[in-house]
Amino acid sequence: MASWLRATGRLAQRPVPTRVAWSTRPADNRLAALRLCRAPTGGNGWGQVRMSITTSCVGLGSVNIPSIKNEPMPSFAKGTVERQLLREALDRMKQDVVEVPVVIGGREYHTGDVIEQHVCSDHQKVLARCHQATGELVDHATEVAAAARKVWDDTPWEDRAAVYLKAAELLSKKYRYEILAATMLGQGKNVWQAEIDTAEAIDFLRFNVQFANQIYAEQPAHHSEGVWNRVNYRSLEGFVAAVSPFNFTAIGVNLATAPTVMGNAVLWKPASTAVLSNYLVFKLLQEAGLPDGVINFLPSSGPTFGDSITSSNYLTCINFTGSTNTFNFLWRQVGERLSTYIHYPRLIGECGGKNFHFVHPTAQVANVVNETLRSSFEYQGQKCSACSRIYVPKSLWPTIKDELLKGIDEIKMGQSDDFSVFMSAVIDQASFDNISGFISRAGERSSVQLLAGGGADDSVGYFVEPTLFETTDPKDELMTREIFGPVLTAYVYDDDKVDGIFEEIRTTSPYGLTGSVFAQDRAALRQAQSELKDAAGNLYLNVKSTGAVVGQQPFGGARSSGTNDKAGAPSYLLRFTSLQSVKESFLASDDWRYPHMQ
Repeated sequence: MASWLRATGRLAQRPVPTRVAWSTRPADNRLAALRLCRAPTGGNGWGQVRMSITTSCVGLGSVNIPSIKNEPMPSFAKGTVERQLLREALDRMKQDVVEVPVVIGGREYHTGDVIEQHVCSDHQKVLARCHQATGELVDHATEVAAAARKVWDDTPWEDRAAVYLKAAELLSKKYRYEILAATMLGQGKNVWQAEIDTAEAIDFLRFNVQFANQIYAEQPAHHSEGVWNRVNYRSLEGFVAAVSPFNFTAIGVNLATAPTVMGNAVLWKPASTAVLSNYLVFKLLQEAGLPDGVINFLPSSGPTFGDSITSSNYLTCINFTGSTNTFNFLWRQVGERLSTYIHYPRLIGECGGKNFHFVHPTAQVANVVNETLRSSFEYQGQKCSACSRIYVPKSLWPTIKDELLKGIDEIKMGQSDDFSVFMSAVIDQASFDNISGFISRAGERSSVQLLAGGGADDSVGYFVEPTLFETTDPKDELMTREIFGPVLTAYVYDDDKVDGIFEEIRTTSPYGLTGSVFAQDRAALRQAQSELKDAAGNLYLNVKSTGAVVGQQPFGGARSSGTNDKAGAPSYLLRFTSLQSVKESFLASDDWRYPHMQ
């Protein structure tokens, strides 16, 4: 993506298409034929979509794709080539300000309504200037996407698959360091957290192809005499709205591309605080051969985007990651307008969490401490799955507390591009104020004791210290409410009250995303899995509550944490397809009457 950056900080402008012509040609040139032809047109300048379909892949079976495995991650240790290349990419990115347009059907729109993305650890530095889509533009994008879907769905599966496999290679090799740099500077991740994020994005691109291929291979096994039964996996009729968060570039990649793998077209609304990394990924997808209009890039305010998509009768799915309150609002809007849609829209949500670590008296102390420090404080506690409450037996608490305090004291904070830091700044002023508010209020309650941290400084960046509280009230707001910052609260229980603690964990929070159980007693692990089966969509045993890997631990939670559709698994892609059963008879009937009638 360095080639896109210019000394002025602006991205090279693509030719402006005003009329779009779709067509398909013989198999050896089908994908190339999906590229949009450009021709001038009059009127208001809106792109128009004209379609001519001569071939179809509806119901096409699976193909033999390359072997898929999780992306290897370099160490970035001193002296490595990877460390040097990343340092160069960071230096380049800090010198430029990227102009990010709205992109609909391949056409760029510079609306003039601009917001800036800053380096959250040095908020005087501007990384990108992002043009916001108007309601009119979002409305237009719904029509462009609905039309693009018809052709993309009819594109042969192997041609669709090739786009994402190529995108994965581009992200793995050609553009890895640019995406890493954008994620580090724009979203406040240190080098290792950004690498985890980038590798996960690559995994989504590859594994979703494998998952779709498996799905297409699922066909009826039984056929009556003279009959052939089969299933077509159709895309959803209309468009999918993808609303992605700031905290993972990979989530943006998955929310936008997973529906398109199954033949859908998408309106992608990125978070304003992650817009640069998301835009670079969008440009990468274009380079990989994704036809214009299949994904439309729509930075915009939440209300503008939400009102427009829920007002369109083409809305067929909302693919969302963000706050529970926002998801609830979108759900209500859809419900109020239900009679206006062509289909019942599918709502997929991954929302908040109040994730726990439960420590059994038989747990290994060192493992508990190490895994908790990582889960609670890496990436400043801004992972959906970060641990923010820990339940510790009285017999182990003195040792665990001392070791946690030692670890917190050793945590280094600083600029995200300093390779020696464990923590950097939280994402923005609103997050800083929210976290600081929780810390300040906690000091007013006698049931809460501050053990470490508690400091916050937004003069240069939005820095909040790793903070540890102890509470005697298991229903304190520190134990029940999502904070989304580097704040951990401990509740100490009597060793003989394990059963009661399971009840506390189950009922204290409305969420049900992730949790961890630490125990060496196998019976205790079995009991915890039974008692806590509804408390977490992802349950971890003797390991931290963060770190789900695509293809290994499908991710998602229920209750107020979302719809638990499990990104990173084949079942997730089934949410973006509408099955059609086909029965074909090779024998003609010779009478309309049944034998019993004679």
